[in-house]
Formats: sequence, structure tokens, C-alpha cells
Amino acid sequence: MPTKEELAAFFAAEFPQTKVTVEAVGGGAARVRHAIGFDELRPGGTVSGPVLMAVADVGLYVAILGEIGITTDVATTNLNTNFLRMPAGDRDIIGECRLLKVGRTLIVGEVSLFSEGDDRPVAHVVGTYARLSPKHA
Repeated sequence: MPTKEELAAFFAAEFPQTKVTVEAVGGGAARVRHAIGFDELRPGGTVSGPVLMAVADVGLYVAILGEIGITTDVATTNLNTNFLRMPAGDRDIIGECRLLKVGRTLIVGEVSLFSEGDDRPVAHVVGTYARLSPKHA
């Protein structure tokens, strides 16, 4: 299965707009990071919800690619986000991702998101992804 370096190269080529970086991948899990700056904040100085959802979505995609190999034939079909507390606006967001089910057509995983240095989750996300056939990609 792909290494974090191979995934970083894939993301640099195919998804260069993401600010999410891969810290670890393997065993049906991944750890990702998103550096937080002014562009990620909402009024009130906390990280915006769309940034948190993007970190979760990319993190689950990383975990999936780590499990099934590098492919573009996977698409998000559902992302359910529970916002638990306001993340710090001056710390990176860390996503701890794990796959719950890897099926023939659907993959389900969950992500806990944290402000770096705080072990209390700021959000919990469950996502479902479809494995597409090349004709549907």
C-alpha cells in the first residue's frame, strides 16, 4: 500500500489546492494536519466549519487510499459532522481517521478532529464513500 510520501506526491499532482498534509497512514487509519492561518478563521477568531469538514474529508480519503491503493475512483457520498467545541484559531487542526468498513461498493470511516495540543475533540465526523467503476468516474 502507498506510503505517506507517495500520497503526498499524489496530492501535490492531483489536488494541489488542499492545505492538508499527511502525517501517518496505514492499517485502515490516517493522521492528517491542516495549518491554520487567517484564511481559515471565521468571525470570532475560531476555525470555520467548512475547514473542519474539508480536513475530515481529505483525511478519510487518505485513509481509504492507504487501504485500497492510490485511485481517483472514490467519491464522498455522505459526510455527517458534529461540532463539539470551538477550535483554537491559533493552532493546527489534527484529524485522526479510521476506517470502519471497507466494502466492495461503499467505505465508511470516522474522524476525530482536534486543535493541536488539546486532547478534547472539536468535531466528530462520519463519512461514507463510493467506490466508482471507471465508467462512472
